[in-house]
Amino acid sequence: MNDLTDAPAQTSTTGDIFRAFLKLGLTSFGGPVAHLGYFRDEFVIRRRWLSEESYADLVALCQFLPGPASSQVGFALGMRRGGVKGALAAWTAFTLPSALFLLLFALSADAFAGGIGQSLIHGLKLVAVAVVAQAVWGMARNLCPDRQRAGIALVAVILTAALPSAFGQIGVIALGAGAGLLLCGHAQRKAEEHRPVEFPHGKSYVALATFFLLLLILPALTLSTGSNALALFEAFYRAGALVFGGGHVVLPLLEASVVDTGWVSANSFIAGYGAAQAVPGPLFTFAAYLGASVSLTPNALLGAVISLIAIFLPGMLLVIAVLPHWDRFRQQSRAQAAMAGANAAVVGLLGSALYHPVWTSSVLSPRDFAVALTAFCLLTIWKLAPWKVVVATTIAGAWIYYL
Repeated sequence: MNDLTDAPAQTSTTGDIFRAFLKLGLTSFGGPVAHLGYFRDEFVIRRRWLSEESYADLVALCQFLPGPASSQVGFALGMRRGGVKGALAAWTAFTLPSALFLLLFALSADAFAGGIGQSLIHGLKLVAVAVVAQAVWGMARNLCPDRQRAGIALVAVILTAALPSAFGQIGVIALGAGAGLLLCGHAQRKAEEHRPVEFPHGKSYVALATFFLLLLILPALTLSTGSNALALFEAFYRAGALVFGGGHVVLPLLEASVVDTGWVSANSFIAGYGAAQAVPGPLFTFAAYLGASVSLTPNALLGAVISLIAIFLPGMLLVIAVLPHWDRFRQQSRAQAAMAGANAAVVGLLGSALYHPVWTSSVLSPRDFAVALTAFCLLTIWKLAPWKVVVATTIAGAWIYYL
């Protein structure tokens, strides 16, 4: 059986890795779960970079860690084929297309100041309602299949609404993990046997230490220096480091970091989030839009670069840190129970975000509700491609707003 450790001693050039992931960065619509399907088709079936078993093991690792699962899987695949340069090439190629589009959208904000522009923004905000609702629905079905986990999710919604801050949200996830230890022992799954992933343990410990060191010292450095650039880096690094579930779950953390602080208006936030649904690649590139849109300096291109690197960095550090130890950890029954509870809490956190800020900022009339509900049905029942729903909903929402 091919594993990450016993795959043939084959490598790919940095250019080959970049081109393979650039293709996916330009065509991978549909969010993190769809991205993992694209990766499997490209690297397991077509290119045969690794076996089905090895890929499943890698996906399991990245879905457990904080951060964007699809980007973390791509980063790990690039490292396996071309070392650190290969990992950076994979991340850059997969991330760059959507990041550039969202940067251009942010820099064109003045073009959306008129009536037509505002109507388009309203349409994009209605897209966000449908997409987040779809995410809540799908995650609830998969992650809350019993009374225990449904109860954890419900409590998470209530607590998140009562504690609308980044630290409150992290506390909710921690409480969910604790509840999982007590209530979700039945959710354990028997892990398959895999050879452990080989990676120098010394480097993995350095990566883990760097992850925690940055998380702890960046707030103090920001306060002591008063640097706007550090404040921006710290806010997005914290969001990337503390979000469990990736994808849409980062929404409330980013909202607390940039909207509650007054850096970005609620309308601009939701509009950018809607625009992020229209592009392929990882949803975390929403950070490029926000970094370019913040009211403080640096913003524009430099702000986008700082925010983009900051939000992805913690997830990449954690992949390097945990990869050698994952196979042993995932067989522990208590770890599996805690993961089940934390995932249920994530569903509740996202459900709270669906109401505020997404719903309260977007659905302003019965006609808005009809458009958002139609988009939700197109996504969940008719299984229409997300980019088609984005286009149709944006046009419909803009037309309603402009009337």
